[in-house]
Amino acid sequence: MEIINPTGKYTFSVSTDFCGRELKIEVNRVGFRTTSSVLVTYGDTVVLGSVVVSEKPVVQDFFPLSIDYEEKFYAAGKISGSKFIKREGKPADEAVLIGRLIDRPIRPLFPKGYRQEVQVVTTVLSMDPNFRPDVVAMLAASSALLNAGVPFDGPIAGLRIGRVNGEFKAFLSEEEREQSDLDLVVAVKDQKIVMVEAGANEVPENVIIEAMRWAVEVVQPALELQKKLRDQLNITEKPYELSLPNSLITEKVESWTREHFKGEDGQIGTKVRGNVLDRKRIADTLRDQMDAEFALELGEGETDEEKIADYEARLKTEVHNAYELAVHHEVRRAIIEDGVRPDGRKLNEVRPLSSQVSILPRVHGSSLFTRGLTQAMNIVTLAPLSYAQVVDTMEVTDGERRYMHHYNAPSYTVGECGRLGSPGRREIGHGYLAERALLPVLPSKEDFPYAIRSVTEIMSQNGSTSMAATCSSCLALMDAGVPLKSAVSGVAMGLMLDGETPHVLTDLMDAEDFAGDMDFKVAGTRNGITALQMDIKVTGISEEILREALAQAHKGRMEILDNMETAIAKPRDHVSEWAPKMAQMMIPVDKIRIVIGKGGEQIDKIIAACDGIKIDITDDGKCVFYHTRQDMIDKAMQIVGDLIREAKVGDIYDATVSEVRESFAFVTLFPGTDALLHVSELAWTRVEKIQDALHVGDTIKVKVTGVDATGKVKVSAKECLEKPEGYVEPKKNFKPQGKPNFHEKREGANVERRVFKKKENAE
Repeated sequence: MEIINPTGKYTFSVSTDFCGRELKIEVNRVGFRTTSSVLVTYGDTVVLGSVVVSEKPVVQDFFPLSIDYEEKFYAAGKISGSKFIKREGKPADEAVLIGRLIDRPIRPLFPKGYRQEVQVVTTVLSMDPNFRPDVVAMLAASSALLNAGVPFDGPIAGLRIGRVNGEFKAFLSEEEREQSDLDLVVAVKDQKIVMVEAGANEVPENVIIEAMRWAVEVVQPALELQKKLRDQLNITEKPYELSLPNSLITEKVESWTREHFKGEDGQIGTKVRGNVLDRKRIADTLRDQMDAEFALELGEGETDEEKIADYEARLKTEVHNAYELAVHHEVRRAIIEDGVRPDGRKLNEVRPLSSQVSILPRVHGSSLFTRGLTQAMNIVTLAPLSYAQVVDTMEVTDGERRYMHHYNAPSYTVGECGRLGSPGRREIGHGYLAERALLPVLPSKEDFPYAIRSVTEIMSQNGSTSMAATCSSCLALMDAGVPLKSAVSGVAMGLMLDGETPHVLTDLMDAEDFAGDMDFKVAGTRNGITALQMDIKVTGISEEILREALAQAHKGRMEILDNMETAIAKPRDHVSEWAPKMAQMMIPVDKIRIVIGKGGEQIDKIIAACDGIKIDITDDGKCVFYHTRQDMIDKAMQIVGDLIREAKVGDIYDATVSEVRESFAFVTLFPGTDALLHVSELAWTRVEKIQDALHVGDTIKVKVTGVDATGKVKVSAKECLEKPEGYVEPKKNFKPQGKPNFHEKREGANVERRVFKKKENAE
């Protein structure tokens, strides 16, 4: 240990071997004015984890925790590719998603009622190109929190793994990621899983379970290293106060609700079961009744207006909060004790389903998917590949996002007034999850060269909107004629833990999410899983619960797929009449310049001649044409075909005379290719002056007689004419020059002729 910190703190580090590389955590070297800071080094990746904790709690009804992931281009030796902005600005969607990835396993590990503001920032200072830095950043956040003196029930550690050739592997290289059929991130506390996120190529459920089990074991050295750090630091937890409901008010409200939630059958909770809109109306009515009764009780005999105002304030805060908590307790109790959900469903039952397609007339593909009170409309737009989003991040250079899923859920979808604005972290996260679920079944850009934008407009919310977005997107893509390999559905699974006894719920609703212990989203085809996302509110769940949840989710997904197939069983065999039609052809690489022309002159002419057609040309010579009219595509392909056509010996053309000289003329066979026509090849009879026979602009039928190595073409007009009867080929004077070569010596006739002439000369 050494003291280099001006605050007098010791700087030291701990290290261990982790998946074949040294993992090192160093404390107190940087960030002197933070509450806590660590430098985590793994390979050539270095991440700064910093934590700042407010001195006093803030007055609000939620935990003010923020966790951000900062990517720096310099960490990868890059400068932003933008022409106009070179410094880092608004985080890219990828950085937002990693921030959420770190946040989700950490947030539940703080006690309920903790209200001191905590800000965690993870900054990638150096990035090893051999693996992604996100789980290193998660470890940095956890380590910094352990050193901050806050009531954080950690540590946690994450691991990103794949499956290459049937073998699980962590910290995959870019090449290995391309080969892997699984991309799974698991966050672990002790021996239990606290968060899961995955993308997969139709991987079976049992493989997912095996991967999770493998990850839990492999990640243990990273957990033990943090525990070693915590022991050596011996940090004293700072005193804090929890903002908890008033126990007297809570007991009073719960007593009141137990009595008033009884239905006509006398059963607790039956009065607030049924349709969600009816439940809300009844619950609000009961709350108003409770307010009136409590107001009379609290304000009895009171005349002081300030005290009366204080009573009203208490009603709006503590009493109302206690009432909402009581409702959640009743939801939980009914599920655990009675096996009955708020809407009367069984634990493994999916809400009523409805699937529709082609609901909007002028878009390229559309759908409306309804599950209970949750409803998602999806619109698909097809465009040329050049419309794909360019991705320029710390990790990716000139990447391409061909399939884009965007998710919108305004406040009116929950029956509230709210401000409209740009998408937040939740919208970005939900859109990405739905996008990830569909990516494995999309056709390749070679087979379907379109950029695809899928937009989900949530129309109504009551839980599991990201999975509704997945289902509606799949329907709209098939409606748009995108040839998906398989249909994809998704369902959200919930959990109510009664001690060690799990109660797994299929198709989670809002009320169950608020009152429950898990939100586990599962998407996939009939063949396997394509995406997972799990968040929990407890300190971990076992493998047995995960196995049960996945099995129950499979049954729910199949039921949803059955319903989706009633609307559209397979992708349409054609794109919409309003979508751009597509055709493609390959052109020789050396002909690309001819098609484009100097300064784009030639391709601009083609675009103008073909009603603004869109033409994409790749470096390998693939030329793709897009237009809503097939005749314009055909016309453009004909023009390009003429530009790249190569003349072959024996081909006959109606050529146009472009230039006439003394003994020959140049004729244009097709755009971009001229040929030489000698006066001797004009006719079978002698032509004295070619100028008398040909003029610029004339059309003449010619036959290709030769193409040399440089591409110069010779043609003959007389070869297209009938040879006159009795025609005798003119004799050509033979004038041998030089000595006969090797081949001439082997040709007997020529040798004899040369020998004869030599003898003649000798005489």
